[in-house]
Amino acid sequence: MKRILLSWSSGKDSAWSLHLLRQRGEYEVVGLLTTFNDVAGRVAMHAVRRELVERQAAAAGLPLWAVPLPWPCSNEQYESAMAETCAKAVAEGVEGVAFGDLFLEDVRAYREKQMKDTGLQPIFPVWGLPTRALAQEMITCGTRAKLTCIDTGKLDRSFAGREFDEALLADLPEGVDPCGERGEFHSFVYAGPMLSASLPVVVGATVVRDQFVFADLVAE
Repeated sequence: MKRILLSWSSGKDSAWSLHLLRQRGEYEVVGLLTTFNDVAGRVAMHAVRRELVERQAAAAGLPLWAVPLPWPCSNEQYESAMAETCAKAVAEGVEGVAFGDLFLEDVRAYREKQMKDTGLQPIFPVWGLPTRALAQEMITCGTRAKLTCIDTGKLDRSFAGREFDEALLADLPEGVDPCGERGEFHSFVYAGPMLSASLPVVVGATVVRDQFVFADLVAE
């Protein structure tokens, strides 16, 4: 099996990617690759506390490959940090990086461009899966997540902190992707078939930054 890293946002799509990769047996996931805002100590964009991601990694039985990013962070700084991480991965015998992207062609093209000439194969285990059916399958199979970030340009702020469940899917307005693939929302997975134990969390304060609303999750 090829040894790979999994790009880990702490959300449902990367978590489900881990589940599928383990089922298929073609690749051995040897680490979870996560970028952190080094000033806030939180996952970039999802704004999940680093402590919670460390607990996820432990429950997944995998080491966390943390990539610290400055804040603010230019695209050049981001790409430099990722290039260093890719070089480290190759030196340690890693052969690829998997991503939880679903259907955005421009995002996939960017990933493939960044991976080119690194010696690492880009892998997309959930690519092209119908998102309504995928969301329902995640829920049916026991994946539990809370919404941590809402783009209020696409979804009402009241969705921040909500459970990713059948009721949520029913309440999503027309045009909002059931998996939030267009950035409508981001999530944190606290239970599921990819984790050995549930990670109890409670929703703390809600923070508004520009058009984004963040629900701060805290370990119980």
